Formats: sequence, structure tokens, C-alpha cells
Amino acid sequence: MLQTRPRVALFVTCLVDLYRPNVGFSAIALLEEAGCQVEVPAAQSCCGQPAYNSGDRATAKELARNVVDAFLPYDYTVVPSGSCGGQISHHYPGLFADDPEYRGRAERLAAKTHELVSFLTDVRGMTEIAARYDGVVTYHDSCSGLRELGVKRQPRALLAGMPGVTLKEMADAEICCGFGGTFCVKYPDISTRMVSDKTRAIAATGADTLLAGDMGCLLNMAGRLKREGVPVKVRHVAEVLAGRTGAAPPIGEVS
Repeated sequence: MLQTRPRVALFVTCLVDLYRPNVGFSAIALLEEAGCQVEVPAAQSCCGQPAYNSGDRATAKELARNVVDAFLPYDYTVVPSGSCGGQISHHYPGLFADDPEYRGRAERLAAKTHELVSFLTDVRGMTEIAARYDGVVTYHDSCSGLRELGVKRQPRALLAGMPGVTLKEMADAEICCGFGGTFCVKYPDISTRMVSDKTRAIAATGADTLLAGDMGCLLNMAGRLKREGVPVKVRHVAEVLAGRTGAAPPIGEVS
């Protein structure tokens, strides 16, 4: 039975907070449209993924403990990022292998943490979008969203039924864009080759808008598209679904 007004905590993510607040506001609008009571816990911090991926388990554990304490009281935690959502859902419990109490708390939080668009479709049953977007869009699948959380059909289902939208799939949409968090810093030459392959696939679609669900991927691809002079607008999928494209310029552009 669908819960009438669940208390949903929005995990904003560092990149949304620092680079693209409009994604957070878009997420709130979509969650409220889906009948949720939305709160943004002030105590939230980084999910700890950069520390975790760098082998700094002590810092990752400290950050995870803070997130567990801040978000466990809510019915659901929703994240506009497959990367951060995957960290909470798949890696938090293992950080507390030597602490049964917090491992249990982390497992309970993991079980009710969802990526934004999959929460809207799979949990809240959203099938239609009221907003309109006139454009030809192509969608990039982020690695964590796809492989850890199974996010693929959900954004496409909502976009396909959205007024004004034409969805054109790029070749190899599931292939990494080369960002990978610290990967792009550790292996810049490989990362550059990967994002160049991705931008060629994007340009080949003829789409005027690139969408994805992770800010890291979007910033990486937007930067490369701009350097190559490819005239494609880059946006988080939440901004389009919420009808908030007028609230901020495309990623990588200034108003």
C-alpha cells in the first residue's frame, strides 16, 4: 500500500550543494509532486565516497556514522546521484563490520535509501510528468546508478512520456564517461580518452540536450563538450523533469 505522506530526507550531495543547487530544488519539487513531505537535514555531510575509494576507511567511517545518525529517523532517504546513493546503500554496512550496533543501523538506512528517479517511479509509482521540455535529449547512464542501483529504464520511462521531449539514444550509453571520482585525477590520459569517446557518441545523436543523473559525470562531459565546441546543453535529469530549466543555465555555461 502506498504510504500517503512519507517523510523523505533529501541527501543533497557535495557537488549539488557546491555547483548546482538547482538540482536540489528540482528534487524537492519532484518529491513534493509525488506526495512526499520533504526535509533536508542540516547535519548532513559528504557521503564519504572519495575517502572510501582512496582507502581512507577511518574518515569514510566517520562520515558514514554522521549520515546514519542524521538520516535514519526518516521513512526514506533520496539522493539525486547514483554514486552517493550507491555508497550509502552498498558500502556503509561493511564499514561497521566491527560495530554490530552501527552495522545494523547502516543496514536499515541502506534498505530505505533510493536514487531520486528510481524512487519516483518504483516506490511512488510516478508515470507522468506535468512539466514540458521542448528538445531532443540523449541520456548517459552513470556507472554507479546503473551497476549498483539498477537505474536505466526509470529516467527513460519518464522522459518518453514528457510533453515536448524526443529521446534519442547514444551509442554505448552505458559506458563510463571517464570521471569516476578520483579516477580522472589518477589517470588523466585514460579519462580524457574515455570522455572524448563519450562526447563523440553524444554529438552523433544530433540531440540538443544531454541528461544524466550524476553531477560528476555531467560536469566532466560538459567540460569536454565545451572544449570541443559541441553545442549541446547539459543538464541533470531532475531539472528537466521538474520544469526548472529556466532557474539555471545549462551546466558549464554562465547566465
